[in-house]
Amino acid sequence: MPTPTPQSIEPRIIETLGGRIYSPYEGRHFRSRRDTDIEHIIAVSEAHDSGLCNADPATRARFAQDLLNLTLASPEINRCGRGGKCGFDAAEWLPPRNRCWFAARIIDIRRKYTLTIDHREAQVLEQVLSRCTTRAMILYRLTTSQAPPAPRQITTPAAALARFDDNDNGYISCAEARHHRIAPVHRDHPAYPFMNDADGDGVVCE
Repeated sequence: MPTPTPQSIEPRIIETLGGRIYSPYEGRHFRSRRDTDIEHIIAVSEAHDSGLCNADPATRARFAQDLLNLTLASPEINRCGRGGKCGFDAAEWLPPRNRCWFAARIIDIRRKYTLTIDHREAQVLEQVLSRCTTRAMILYRLTTSQAPPAPRQITTPAAALARFDDNDNGYISCAEARHHRIAPVHRDHPAYPFMNDADGDGVVCE
């Protein structure tokens, strides 16, 4: 496994954020470094399972401290609370904000370290990036007194397909919808574009 990331690297992360104590996942600014966690964009455990376990110790140590893969996040996002990232890959979790930057950065990191990627995550990243006009990080103008947007894992068609398409065929069946307890599926649900509304009434699996 890669070595732990030292807390001393946090000022260098802040430099990459334009000197701001900022979480791109939430578009949220913080008053103090004590309010944030150092966040691996691709989790150490995920990188290990994607091929980093076969790398030499120097490469694993470099990964743990690579600024390309480091940012800041609030503890509730970084840790395993409700809606938190908790080591998930992009097929299981997408940030509330800066998804285009997030998706592009994951691809850059995987390429740099020759990490494998499974079909479901690749599909989600492709769908996210297909809707992007920029892959740059957006610095939202939020004050520390404003609450961050509530993190939700299933807010886009890409996330819905990743979560509910159990057999990876690019289609969500009624059986899958019922299994995940989202039926009936209405037109405004992110899973709807991947389902067959035969009668065109805006409701599937009623």
